[in-house]
Amino acid sequence: MSADDIIHQSTRLRIMAVLNTLERREALEFPRLKTMIEATNGNLGAHLDTLARAGYVDIEKLFVGRRPRTRISATTAGRRAFRGHIAFLRKLIDGAEPARRRK
Repeated sequence: MSADDIIHQSTRLRIMAVLNTLERREALEFPRLKTMIEATNGNLGAHLDTLARAGYVDIEKLFVGRRPRTRISATTAGRRAFRGHIAFLRKLIDGAEPARRRK
């Protein structure tokens, strides 16, 4: 079990953590996700592109009336990768606990 280098980056980890709280096939709109993870438009967009290229998120761009709307959801592969990364982090934390107790 090892770290997922794509998810490990702190902004992408926050994105995946938020998206993994949603039901499958549920999506968040870009402005809401941006507020939740406290990112700028450009920063969030760049990290979403990285996650999309890895197949971890789906980005749906549509128009409602004349207004653009971007919705983001975690893919099955993204959810699996996130669970694996969290398991890796838990293993690190669990391994650190006995060392802390010995002091």
